[in-house]
Amino acid sequence: MKIAILSDIHGNFQALESVMEDIKANGCEKILCLGDLAMAGPQPRMVIEYVRKQDNWIVIQGNTDKMIADFSPEILENTKKAFPVMANALVDDVYYIEDDKKEYLRNLPPQKELTIENVKILMVHGSPRRNNEDILPDMPLQEVEKIVEGTCADLIFCGHTHVPCGYQTNKKQTIVNVGSVGRPMTSEPKACYVLANIEGGAFSIEHRFINYDRETAASIMQARGFDGADKLAQMILQPTERHI
Repeated sequence: MKIAILSDIHGNFQALESVMEDIKANGCEKILCLGDLAMAGPQPRMVIEYVRKQDNWIVIQGNTDKMIADFSPEILENTKKAFPVMANALVDDVYYIEDDKKEYLRNLPPQKELTIENVKILMVHGSPRRNNEDILPDMPLQEVEKIVEGTCADLIFCGHTHVPCGYQTNKKQTIVNVGSVGRPMTSEPKACYVLANIEGGAFSIEHRFINYDRETAASIMQARGFDGADKLAQMILQPTERHI
């Protein structure tokens, strides 16, 4: 069975459209989505509406989905201290996204276990321990093994960092960071997702990098008009850092 695994769409409908074209061209039967559908992106309402209408998707909650759904003065203050532009984006998203869509984000599960073709899969956003824990390239394997300690999945899919990578532990667990559809943080800012082929207890993994209309996405992002929207628009064109 071919499945697609994607994460961190962040309201970028142009990127999502192009990724979906590639997914359909590859004949995927199922789509796993690791969260962060909306925050700090050009068209968050459109992305949420699209995702929740899909029948063959399994979706979990990302950390920014939870921030939007459970918005509070404390969440805002903590975000402001660390990432002022992201705090401005959060406020605008909370105002802009309708209550039914917030309820959809609120009810998404934080993690999901499933079995496909005798392969045990664990879907997480950040890590099995926390929805905002980073699994990044070039980490010591011992550190990655500690992060996934206590899990029994053959294959763990994560996102959150917007940087694709992968590891295999000494216990033969495979951990794959699928990158980001909507805010990729790579030297060439193409949308990224994973194509997995799973059959008879074995699997292969491919990170796919997809061109999309970044100029239109950046223009829509900038037009949102909150303080820092222009910086987020520039990051779509040329990413420099994950948070500002």
